[in-house]
Amino acid sequence: MVVYGMQLPIQSQSAIYAEPWEATAGPADLLAIARAAEAHGFDYLASCDHVAIPRRLAEGMSTVWYDPVATLSFLAAATERIRLLSHVAVVGLRHPLVTAKAYATLDHLSGGRLVLGVGAGHVREEFEALGVDFARRGAVLDETLDALRAALGPEEYPEHSGELFAFKELGQLPRPAQERVPLWVGGSSPAAVRRAALKGDGWLPQGDPRDRLAEQIGRLLRLRAEAGITEPLTVGAITEPLYVGVPGREVGRRTLSGRPEEIAASLRAYGEMGVHQIQVRFRSRSRTELIDQMAAFGTEVAPHLN
Repeated sequence: MVVYGMQLPIQSQSAIYAEPWEATAGPADLLAIARAAEAHGFDYLASCDHVAIPRRLAEGMSTVWYDPVATLSFLAAATERIRLLSHVAVVGLRHPLVTAKAYATLDHLSGGRLVLGVGAGHVREEFEALGVDFARRGAVLDETLDALRAALGPEEYPEHSGELFAFKELGQLPRPAQERVPLWVGGSSPAAVRRAALKGDGWLPQGDPRDRLAEQIGRLLRLRAEAGITEPLTVGAITEPLYVGVPGREVGRRTLSGRPEEIAASLRAYGEMGVHQIQVRFRSRSRTELIDQMAAFGTEVAPHLN
């Protein structure tokens, strides 16, 4: 069974993927898109994480990055079923207890809909400004994941003792609504794949072309088996932009478009590789066109996926 989710527009506006209409969009547009996603069967909505963008990167990345906890909490109140994914939270920028407080509250308020996607981060100045060692961000993330397992668990007084973080006899309520908050690890470097295999409940690839994905999944599962981990792992994939139907304009050679059954046949290949969830992206000239594409995907493409 392959489910599908989507990265929210508007909340991050990198030049790599943002559409022009997003620059003037705001909260009402996010609400409409979230409600449409829930109505058309999307499994999750995802929101990114950056604290501050240095001027040298602003032209490409932009400085528009909504806070994921605030954004997903805002949308949780307007939806009932759809899951809420941080894709990805740079959790090494914050103490694990701070992260746990925010995301446990989000899970509590949303009735257990959080998926905590995490990543190592890549913006050096962001780490330096917050007093975190950029060079050790991988090691920081590894221990942060262990600390978060404890801090997001069922205990009111979680305990963790490590090289970087230690806490006990410190209570945090409310607890998450879920007994085990899913931790999905993002990234496609060898270190990120190993981290996902050994510490994650899921893997969020970053930039893997389709012809490399099967090899990455194989390595991920081998590492997990060698470590004796038997719990299931959710494997993800991110599509190229798509447009359901034939657009009446130029959408770029890398955009997948055509009849619903053709698009579904292309996406089913991910499932054959062992992918469990597909993050889809759409080309659109407006909020209205985006919602139309979401509706077409949910009603015309999705029935052909499984």
